[in-house]
Amino acid sequence: MVTTLFESLANAVAVFLEASSVFVIAVGGLRSLYGVVRSLFDGALLTDRKRVWRDFASWLVLALEFELAADIIRTIVAPSWPDIGKLAAIAAIRTFLNYFLSRDIQDLQPVGPPVPPS
Repeated sequence: MVTTLFESLANAVAVFLEASSVFVIAVGGLRSLYGVVRSLFDGALLTDRKRVWRDFASWLVLALEFELAADIIRTIVAPSWPDIGKLAAIAAIRTFLNYFLSRDIQDLQPVGPPVPPS
């Protein structure tokens, strides 16, 4: 009884996290689409387009975190070796994507105003 209740609760939390991930991607996608369309009509500079990309990448990183959390919860509930193997592969791929997206985001961050020559 308690196990079934725990499995149901864990499944509901995992579904909520997956739905949250879809929502985050949709919001980020719509914001980015708006930024791209606006930049087309404003004659935006390359820095504006990079800003749009950086913002969208931030939304994707957040969505990947939600998805990874959902996968961890699902594996906690039913820890068979094939499920653990799938989780390890998914976690590795998502961590890889997350690492490089985060690194690209940091590379695009402004480091501050230029220092005037002395």
